[in-house]
Amino acid sequence: MTVNTNEALRVAVIGMGQRSYIARHVADAVASATDLEARVTAVVDVTPAGRERGQAEYPDAQVLEDHRALAGLVDAAIVTTPDWTHAEIATDLLRAGIAVYLEKPLAITVEDADAVLNTAAETGTPLYVGHNFRHAAVVRLMRQVIERGEIGEVKAVWVRHFVGNGGDYYFKDWHADRTKVNSLLLQKASHDLDVIHALAGAYTTRVVGMGSLSVYGDVTDRRDRSDELMTDWFSFDNWPPAEQTGLNPVVDVEDVSMVMMTLDNGVQASYEQCHFTPDYWRNYTVIGTHGRLENIGDTGGGVVKVWNHRRNWDVQGDVEYPIDGVEDGHSDADLLTMTEFLRSVAFGEPTSLSPLAARAAVATGALATRSLRNGSEPIDVPPLPEATLRHFATTSVPERTTR
Repeated sequence: MTVNTNEALRVAVIGMGQRSYIARHVADAVASATDLEARVTAVVDVTPAGRERGQAEYPDAQVLEDHRALAGLVDAAIVTTPDWTHAEIATDLLRAGIAVYLEKPLAITVEDADAVLNTAAETGTPLYVGHNFRHAAVVRLMRQVIERGEIGEVKAVWVRHFVGNGGDYYFKDWHADRTKVNSLLLQKASHDLDVIHALAGAYTTRVVGMGSLSVYGDVTDRRDRSDELMTDWFSFDNWPPAEQTGLNPVVDVEDVSMVMMTLDNGVQASYEQCHFTPDYWRNYTVIGTHGRLENIGDTGGGVVKVWNHRRNWDVQGDVEYPIDGVEDGHSDADLLTMTEFLRSVAFGEPTSLSPLAARAAVATGALATRSLRNGSEPIDVPPLPEATLRHFATTSVPERTTR
């Protein structure tokens, strides 16, 4: 794919739902660079309300109903549609020669994820998956601690994810329906599964899952919210979880899940996710041959602590590093991912995040879901075709992974 960098990149936004605000960082990326030109010139949404939002957000953009009408109109597209549509839209765009920024998860099954990657490899069209949390300040800080050797060689990674907003975020719309998301080990956990791989320096090869629908399945107050956005109903007053109202008509995804992983370099990892906790944050513990690290808080204002001397119980640790960045959300990481994507399209610069990593996260989450719904049987991750692996080895900088 060749783009005329003498002109601004023409960018489309596909899907004007809750996550579409990521496209606002196109303008931010341009403002923070001296050599990058890009602008949103088209908006696509299948709903009248979405098209209205798109026209209001981007009054100079062409508004369309079908992503297939973008062929020849744009150079790149930012796909922020619901999860189950990702694979079809991405493969259509890639075949049309349109570079794709695909919001995570890459797909909701291993098979669909592989289809997207294989299409990108066959066509040579740039593909980028929005695993923005890799760029979050807390993750960058933990990776720096590991790479400096402060805890030695990583041998175990444990992650606890307290999804305090889970009832509002995931159980009042299509996220609660497994036909639309497969499970929240994809929509929600794909960030953390990817970070586990980044911290451990390897991808998962065998996975076991456990989980259940423990609380929200018993809530009988349901209604269709297909014409609403999450901001229409979100409130910290929606508590306790069992007293939530207006849940999605279909609620069949697990609200508590656990995943055990063996990575290809021998690292053992675990991930736990709960959607009915009162607090909302991620806690990582990484244990190496000379110590361990743990984050307390996962945004600006939090810290990463390191223990590397033997002792009894001690909450202080030996070293404490402050987490820089935003104090809520991940807008700083969003900007970094968008900038990386646009520069890769405009100038052919390699990206720091490979779509292979996005596929590894999908494979882990999807196969853990299959495991937990089939008696927690261990499942091995299937390999990608060699041609696809070779293609993506040339489009991103080498990662600290062996698979």
